[in-house]
This record gives sequence, structure tokens and C-alpha cells, in this order.
Amino acid sequence: MIHTRKTVLITAGNGNQARAVIPKLAAAGFRVRAMRRVDRSGPGPRDFGAHEVIIGDACNPDDALNAMQGVHAVYHVGPSFHPSEREMGFNMIEQARRAGVEHFVFSSVLHPILTGLPQHQIKRDVEEELLESGLNFTISQPADYMQMVSVGVLPDRSLFLLGWSLDKRQALVDLDDVADVLTTILIEGEAHYGATYELSSGDNLSGHGIAELLSQAFGRPFTAKQFEHKYDRPIPDILGHYDEAHSRHQMSVFKVVIDWYNRYDFIGNGNVLRALLGRSPTSFFEFVRKRFDIKD
Repeated sequence: MIHTRKTVLITAGNGNQARAVIPKLAAAGFRVRAMRRVDRSGPGPRDFGAHEVIIGDACNPDDALNAMQGVHAVYHVGPSFHPSEREMGFNMIEQARRAGVEHFVFSSVLHPILTGLPQHQIKRDVEEELLESGLNFTISQPADYMQMVSVGVLPDRSLFLLGWSLDKRQALVDLDDVADVLTTILIEGEAHYGATYELSSGDNLSGHGIAELLSQAFGRPFTAKQFEHKYDRPIPDILGHYDEAHSRHQMSVFKVVIDWYNRYDFIGNGNVLRALLGRSPTSFFEFVRKRFDIKD
């Protein structure tokens, strides 16, 4: 544990990354401030270890500046598929500069140079804004999270469902490994200023390859199946309400992403993550045994 009470602000305070990162930051001795767009019942950032919660809109300059008062570092997680993701990133960077934040850490994406993927283009633009901001920055570029892939695992049916070609390979990373790296980055601070890190386990797996590893992990045959997406179904927001414009944007982007994944492999390398962790990254096989509590 480090001996510090420095405050770290993490955006998307109720998201998957926050749930993984907040407990580790709190255990490391940081004071964690979580920013979220709305307040709602049920488990929230305080349950994950956050010391305080700020309700505000990352697109609103006053809200963002208020959230950064007394903050040493910001970990900004842009919400993929959100129509205002670029504006959120630009505003958070500007307000961090105004507030005199020491360290801005941005959660980007593996291979933001891919022009065929809209959400990658947005994160590339935010990276550029950050590079030109004058802030001390670190950029993480994680691969697709194993946790999201595991949603398609149906153990009771020995089935794995995937929304694109079962023959195309996909770079994967365990979100817990990413959280370990982010904690190290924020603890060590200056040693990571100006760095951009590709975070991938080194496992590049097709749908068929995932099914094979599931078969090994569970000790019985698994089958992979591609399912068809429906692009005309509205998506509820965080409160369960429907915003037609927001939903239409998400569906249009999602369709482009699926079409791209049907055509190309999305490949990553585990060397950077291995060096940052000081150990081998979690493999998908190891992740499955952990995620589904499989015992020897």
C-alpha cells in the first residue's frame, strides 16, 4: 500500500472499468472521487470503494471543473457508442487543464488508427486533443474485454454465442489486468508521463478458438454459434428510458462495427502488458476458470 491521500477522479463512475479500478485505487491509499451522470438506486461507486460521488455531465464545463477541484489525477473513461463521447473527452481535458490537474490518464482503445471503426476514430481524436493540451498524460489502449466476451458463454447449454464471424480473430484482455496496470500508473505517476500503452493479453481468438478453450476449461464440448443482430430495437438509457436519437446513433455505429469484425481480424500483442504487470497476462483459459469458478 502507498501512503497518500491524493484524490483521483474517475469518470463513468458506475461502469465496468470503475467497478474494477476503484477498489484497487482505494486499497492503494488513494481518495477516489467517482463522477457519474445520474444518481440512481442500487449498488454504486461507494459500494466499490469510492470515497465520494459527484453527479454531473462530462460535457458540461461547470460540472467537469467542479468535479476536478482538489484532484491530483483524472482517469477518464469515454463511453463508447455515446453520441457525445468526443465532446466529453475534449471538455474533460480542457477542464483538467484549467483546474491544474497533475496527471490525466485516458482510457482509449487498441488500434485507434482504424478509420473503419467510428468509436476508434473518436478516441483517436481525444488522444490528439490530450497530446496537444500541455497536460501530463498517459494513454491506455486496451483490447476487447474478456468480461464482455463471457456474456456469450452459456454453460448450461455448452454454447458460445458471438455476433460476428466465428473465423475472425479478436484480441482480448482481462479487465482485472487493466485495472492492475492503471493502479500502477497512478501510483508511479511521473514514470508514465507521455506514455501510450497497448494492453492486450496476446490471446487472439476466433469464435471457434474460444469454444475450444471453453471445452478445455469446462471439461466438456462447447459449440460456437454466430447470432444475427437486430438493428431496429431501441436501446434504453441508464434509467431505462428510450432516447430515439441516442439509440439511433448507437445502432448505426454498432452495425458498422459488426460489419468490420465480420471482415477483419483484430490482433494485439501481449508484450507491453506483460512488462507493465511484471508477470504473464491472464489468458482466456485462466479467465474462464476464474469467471465461472471452475475447480480442478
